[in-house]
Amino acid sequence: MRRREFIAGVGAAAALPFAARAQKAPVRIGFLYAGAAGSVTTAAHLAEINEGLRNNGLIEGRDYVLESRFAAGKYERFPDLARELAQAGVGVILASTISAVRAAQRLTPSVPVVMIAINDPVGTGLVASLARPGGHTTGMATMQQDLTPKVLEFQRMIVPEAKVLGVLLNPANPSNPPMLDDLRVRAGAMGMTVHSVTLRLPEELDAALVALAAGKPDALQILGDSANLDLGDRIAAFAIEHRLPFFATWLPIVELGGLLAYGASRRRLLVRAGYYVKRILDGAGPADLPVEQPTQIELWINLKTAKALGIDMPFQLQQLADRVIE
Repeated sequence: MRRREFIAGVGAAAALPFAARAQKAPVRIGFLYAGAAGSVTTAAHLAEINEGLRNNGLIEGRDYVLESRFAAGKYERFPDLARELAQAGVGVILASTISAVRAAQRLTPSVPVVMIAINDPVGTGLVASLARPGGHTTGMATMQQDLTPKVLEFQRMIVPEAKVLGVLLNPANPSNPPMLDDLRVRAGAMGMTVHSVTLRLPEELDAALVALAAGKPDALQILGDSANLDLGDRIAAFAIEHRLPFFATWLPIVELGGLLAYGASRRRLLVRAGYYVKRILDGAGPADLPVEQPTQIELWINLKTAKALGIDMPFQLQQLADRVIE
């Protein structure tokens, strides 16, 4: 008995190095992003993605390697970038905008897709429904189509005398034109006209701002688009220079000098992506994971900007605000 026990023990010990060698290699996770590599916004979003994966027990280098591809606003690059990720052998793709999701969805063979902060995924045809997305796509929605008109209401409370609303949008983002159409109708009912200017690429920003100024707007609103997040500081500086109250659904605009923002925390949405990745890697089908909408919408205001613009911020809004910059 002792001899057999000894032989068994030796066999188990000898097997240990092989078991260690047999451990799974880190899975490759794709990140298909609309912004530019190396920007401050991109760096923050990469950190948030990694935080979400870490919160779900996935350690970079040990459990996964993040394969990132950046379109830098050139949405026509998404199909090629998606194919690059597929060729790199990714097990799931995180996609940051509608065009990125569509490019990832069209890969053959299919790769599971996790949407990150996507505008109106049902209305744009990315998923069948929030509860039952179908196909191989799931993730998080932003509710931008509902929040954008609410921002207009806040704008009306703060500068009721405004007659012309300047709007920046990216027509390459399929959610932006319908939001603009809705904004025109709502603004018209409030006695305002909309002066819209398209902004497709970062290098078009200077020309877009010149066109915007030519319309002599009384206020400015930017429609939600991932590629334009990198440009928030320059747009906010333009608004301050031209004494324009600047409104958005992207909260950090207020930190950059915007007057008011009302929206979901993009950071929370990116961190939440880790939950979906972990579920999919554990064997869950994307079609069985409902698309989530933000559970918390925040109101941020900048009283320093209001003072610089000579605006009296309604006390009611100050009381409602989740964050006030003074």
